Amino acid sequence: MAEIRLRQLAHSYSRQPVSEADYALHALEHVWEQGGAYALLGPSGCGKSTLLNIISGLLTPSHGEVLFDGKSVNQLSPQARNIAQVFQFPVVYDTMTVFDNLAFPLRNQGLDEARVQARVEEIAEVLDLSAVLRKKARNLSADEKQKVSMGRGLVRDDVSAILFDEPLTVIDPHLKWKLRRKLKQIHEQFNITMIYVTHDQLEASTFADKIAVMHGGRIVQFGTPRELFERPRHTFVGYFIGSPGMNLIEVRAEADGVAFGDIHLVLPGQLREHLRERLAATGGGRLQVGIRPEFVQLWDSPFDDAYPARVLDVEDLGTYRIVTLELGGVALKARLGEDRPLPVAQAWVSLPAQWLMLYVDDVLLEAGP
Repeated sequence: MAEIRLRQLAHSYSRQPVSEADYALHALEHVWEQGGAYALLGPSGCGKSTLLNIISGLLTPSHGEVLFDGKSVNQLSPQARNIAQVFQFPVVYDTMTVFDNLAFPLRNQGLDEARVQARVEEIAEVLDLSAVLRKKARNLSADEKQKVSMGRGLVRDDVSAILFDEPLTVIDPHLKWKLRRKLKQIHEQFNITMIYVTHDQLEASTFADKIAVMHGGRIVQFGTPRELFERPRHTFVGYFIGSPGMNLIEVRAEADGVAFGDIHLVLPGQLREHLRERLAATGGGRLQVGIRPEFVQLWDSPFDDAYPARVLDVEDLGTYRIVTLELGGVALKARLGEDRPLPVAQAWVSLPAQWLMLYVDDVLLEAGP
């Protein structure tokens, strides 16, 4: 197991990059601590697979270093880095038995057969493969083959880390949750550094203790699933995580807050002052207010400081409903539980101050200094 550190890591697939647009990864500084369960989350093309391949040694970075336990591994091969990697499609030897597939890495290390037998049986039990150890791999289902791929990484007790590159993509949906839970159990049992690449926020949240969200070749936020949901530090995180994503509304600065259309939102004093200083220093910037649909409050009659809004659409998703409203000339989504009364044509909307996020040029503006 290893601590994995990225130091000023950048990569371009162009031999002679001339601008930022030529880079797939931009000057990353990041640390994955030893024994942690992490996810790299982002859409296709954001750089997550490029980063994983650099960590594993399949790709040499254009700039910067990858360090394992403080030592640069840039010049080391994947084998020398002691990395196990599980890919999107199962990698197994179809003509071998499951036992021989799992034993293959250990036999390559020259371990005695008694130790090989004991270790293979231990890992097979963890992965629920004991009953198929004598089967040829070609006779397995897709999820069983993927478990064999995982097992070949786990069977070695000297690996620095296990890297997963969208390993559940080809697995039937009803089996995915079982494998996700199995991976979590494996991590808890063996305490191995694991990095899991995915575009699926559910997979990332159920597997990882902390998630690195990637966008445009950068890690825009690193935090727990709850932190990413409740306090996204970048508008992309707010939009990408959640179903539906965060409401993001273009606003203009006013004396005591911000506004859109005829809706005025008063900001706390410290945040208001910080915004004023930021705009004075930069000469302006794109201002947006963000709030998640889960935190938008709806009423079917006038209520305190709620704003009147027009109901545009209602999507019934069984256990909850998504209500689309027009407020201040913009569309706003609210998520309602199935037990809440449903407004028909008009509703009154509250936007609780503690769940309102203010973004300047896509980055969260904090109330502190």
